[in-house]
Amino acid sequence: MTHFLRRLWRSQSGATAVEYGLILALVFLAMVGAIGTFSNEVIKTWDTVTETSQEAVDRS
Repeated sequence: MTHFLRRLWRSQSGATAVEYGLILALVFLAMVGAIGTFSNEVIKTWDTVTETSQEAVDRS
């Protein structure tokens, strides 16, 4: 059992998997933030289009 634990403690493959997992999590968080910002800008743009269209209809 001690041999197994020593070998597990020295193993590098688990650390590499954890590092890749952390990198993946950071990329995911960056994507979520970018999509959130982008969607807010798109909503603002369509709100402006709606307001402008409504003003044009009201003036007609």
